[in-house]
Amino acid sequence: MKPDQYVVIGNPISHSKSPAIHARFAELAAQQLDYQGLLAPLDGFAKTVHDFVVAGGKGANVTLPFKLEAFALATELSERARIAGAVNTLKFESGRMYGDNTDGIGLVADIVRNAGVSLRGKRVLLLGAGGAARGALLPLLQEQPATLTIANRTLTKAQDLLEQAKSLSTSCDLQAYCFADLQQPFDVIINATSASISDEVPPLADTVFCKTTLAYDMMYAAAPTAFLRLAASQGALCRDGLGMLVEQAAEAFALWRGVRPPSAQVLTEMRAALQASQE
Repeated sequence: MKPDQYVVIGNPISHSKSPAIHARFAELAAQQLDYQGLLAPLDGFAKTVHDFVVAGGKGANVTLPFKLEAFALATELSERARIAGAVNTLKFESGRMYGDNTDGIGLVADIVRNAGVSLRGKRVLLLGAGGAARGALLPLLQEQPATLTIANRTLTKAQDLLEQAKSLSTSCDLQAYCFADLQQPFDVIINATSASISDEVPPLADTVFCKTTLAYDMMYAAAPTAFLRLAASQGALCRDGLGMLVEQAAEAFALWRGVRPPSAQVLTEMRAALQASQE
């Protein structure tokens, strides 16, 4: 009997670690499935999804640059996908195309469960006001931090995201700043900007970090990003986004299969492989 088919759709796609992650999830959770990378033409995402569904596909992860198109294509949306304005997970069932966004919940799971850092009652700084920050907004607020400060190079964009946050929370103190205006220290600082792609860092004052700060970069690489190097120079605790990658995948796997895979074990294995690649 042919196993259920799943894919990750993107352009480019050959770099994706999702097939390896989900293959390991399936092995450890005793699930029979086949998961592959699927390259979609830049102007052919909807057709690619349609053809995959017709062929019997059960679900798909969606990566760049198609998360907005997936949001528009879905016939039903989770609350976190609606708030994020983007979809990274699709489930196909009985003619329905259910869209979810597991990025933010993956971020929170990695911070709270894997890093062991509670967000409740903490002063949290979210750097950036784009899609990655929007995806993190609801899961972060659900952890009930004391304050959530949104900072961006352009203040108006931070303020726009702040207004959205106000509609989701009445108990959290919400603030918006430009990067350059931040001075006070934070308990948790999350870099949701794209600066790490070019090995740059948002213009932050050293005073936003202290020795008890958790500095979290959504990006990950074999070597620490510029943001994490800056944080480490100020004595902060540092964590990259590898755990977020694994945990968002685990959330998608659970949505599709009704089984939560042992994500902590897979993260440990991937971390060891990443460290070995540096040697």
